Amino acid sequence: MTEQPVHQFNHWRRYLTGIAYRMLGSVSEAEDVVQDAYLRWHDADHLSVADVRAYLTTVTSRLCLDRLRAAHRQREIYVGPWLPEPLLEAPDTSADAETLASDVSFALMLALERLSPLERAAFLLHDVFGLDFSQVAVSLERSEASCRQLASRARKRVQAARPRYQVTAGEHGQLTNRFFDAARSGDVTTLKALLSESATLHTDGGGKRVAARRVIFGADKISRFFEGLARKSTSPTPRWASPVIVNGLPGWLTIEKDGLPQVLTLDVADGRIQAVYVVRNPDKLRHLSDCLPEQPV
Repeated sequence: MTEQPVHQFNHWRRYLTGIAYRMLGSVSEAEDVVQDAYLRWHDADHLSVADVRAYLTTVTSRLCLDRLRAAHRQREIYVGPWLPEPLLEAPDTSADAETLASDVSFALMLALERLSPLERAAFLLHDVFGLDFSQVAVSLERSEASCRQLASRARKRVQAARPRYQVTAGEHGQLTNRFFDAARSGDVTTLKALLSESATLHTDGGGKRVAARRVIFGADKISRFFEGLARKSTSPTPRWASPVIVNGLPGWLTIEKDGLPQVLTLDVADGRIQAVYVVRNPDKLRHLSDCLPEQPV
């Protein structure tokens, strides 16, 4: 392949990775899909491709749909709550609409997870990535009318997951830090003050690390859960902890007393914590090795 097609693909690589991550909820699978798309592009008749972006979007979308259908079957037997693989940035990362972590909060990713593969694809391609329905129809091999219906159904379900009132990054960060300290110490009074009465706790251990097997509902039960963890632990403080941006929102990356990493982030609205997300499954944290200290702690 000549240098120009390679340059053309690399120009769209980040965009394609954004599609694949939102479709699959997995950093590693998104990277695999983009690599597969590159191989398809390598073998393509480049002179016959009038619109490189549209061509690569179609290839990537179809590859994701194949994986997504298989993933839905696998998640039926997943142990405990499922959460996406976290995307991490440094806390001082400047806001950029083109960043991969833009608008991929866990709340939104879980809302996407509840859609059918075609609904998810139609919504993402049209509403998130701005393709017109004629392009979406080509990518999904459906009629434009069908794609409009798919996106409309998805849009209604996704809108419910978006917070009604946005909080500033500073407010969100302060709540996250206060929650982190209170959860580690088992401070029930502070936890109840921070949590919405209808808050939820999602802990993803994948059956490989200790975690709640079901989503925990309500401020009281969540507070008691963290109080119990602190009471049972001889050393509730993690071996190492660093504030990070998790899927565009403030959170914490820690190394726990078992020597394995953990990621925590919160969904905040109306000044209260609406949801707590804790990723402990080591398979979902392997890609974070560069974010961890080189020496054991």
